[in-house]
Amino acid sequence: MERNWAGNLTYRASRIARPRTEAELRELVAGTPRIRALGSRHSFSDVADTPDVLVSLDALPGDVEVAGDRVTVPAATRYGDLAEVLRARGLALPNLASLPHISVAGAVATGTHGSGDRNGCLSTSVAALDVVGADGEPRRVLRGDPEFAGSVVALGALGVVVRVVLDVVPAFDVRQTVYPEVPWPSGMAELDALMSAGYSVSLFTDWTGDHLRQVWVKSTTTAPPADLFGAGPATAPLHMIPTESVDAVTEQLGAPGPWLDRLPHFRMTHKPSSGEELQSEYLVPREAAPEAIARVRAMAGRVSPVLHVTEIRSVAADDLWLSGAHGRDSIAVHFTWRQRPAAVAALLPDLEAALLPLGARPHWGKCFAGTDLASRYPRWSDFGELRRAVDPTGKFDNPFLSRLFGTFG
Repeated sequence: MERNWAGNLTYRASRIARPRTEAELRELVAGTPRIRALGSRHSFSDVADTPDVLVSLDALPGDVEVAGDRVTVPAATRYGDLAEVLRARGLALPNLASLPHISVAGAVATGTHGSGDRNGCLSTSVAALDVVGADGEPRRVLRGDPEFAGSVVALGALGVVVRVVLDVVPAFDVRQTVYPEVPWPSGMAELDALMSAGYSVSLFTDWTGDHLRQVWVKSTTTAPPADLFGAGPATAPLHMIPTESVDAVTEQLGAPGPWLDRLPHFRMTHKPSSGEELQSEYLVPREAAPEAIARVRAMAGRVSPVLHVTEIRSVAADDLWLSGAHGRDSIAVHFTWRQRPAAVAALLPDLEAALLPLGARPHWGKCFAGTDLASRYPRWSDFGELRRAVDPTGKFDNPFLSRLFGTFG
């Protein structure tokens, strides 16, 4: 049986189809009662899983096409491969996630993000989607269309995305500087100062002690700070997980270089993170972040023993209906757990009891326990109506969606 990247999920599909042409894909979708698209398998949740048919798009032909300030990308393209094409054209994406190994369509569908006070999630770069609908017919959804904001972060519920059109910008250089042992500012009063220290900033902690383990600052037009609350920059490369090899992380030590070699944390050619892990993440309103962090710190005795590391990032507000940052600037609190499924499953309800009342929204592609989430998304019911309109028979339904939205009907 086929499994996801981390090995915590075995797909239940009766078969995995790999069409070699778009015509073959359209015929497959039209003639299959239940079908789901499978991306690069980096989701830790069962968002893509189904007991019926999974379709992988990695055998479809298609080139990355650049036209002006837009790039058209086959759905299965990985961000690291796209970045190399853009590098050759003197272009860039505004931001990247921590690992470049993920597929464009999968990352877009789940609201995956990087970091930066002014940077939205990766889905905010989408200008258009080409989708094969439930009847097997193609449709294009354009930014500005009434259904566009509900169609981007769509959890695979509205059809099989075959191409994504993204905004691009001129290429730019980035410096990445790591500051170890930064003191936790008293009461997190200086959180805004930390998160605004660069173009993209990540705080790493195991929740114990009086210091953050590391702060990673990615700077563009301005030089990195000389120090952060008295902590100076590292003089040798560091991995955020002490037991892992620094060969896996992107260039540090403040040396300027191309965006694609600094914005991700991990190199495309190496294993990202620890590999043996589970992940959870919650996006909280920016103003609630100090309280959210304080609540997790109060749980350190339970959280730390099952944790590799936590990463804290900022994400700018957007208008995408199911985005974790819909309508509000957010702070994302990410947990890379040790691969101890029973212990993580036992902890998540208590962690969510602390964070969800603050308005936390879970990352769709990571492990979470709660299913009563409708009140946290102002356009939740609108998405349900859109889903019924474009997929009236529930062809793209799966157990994940049923838990969230109820049995299709």
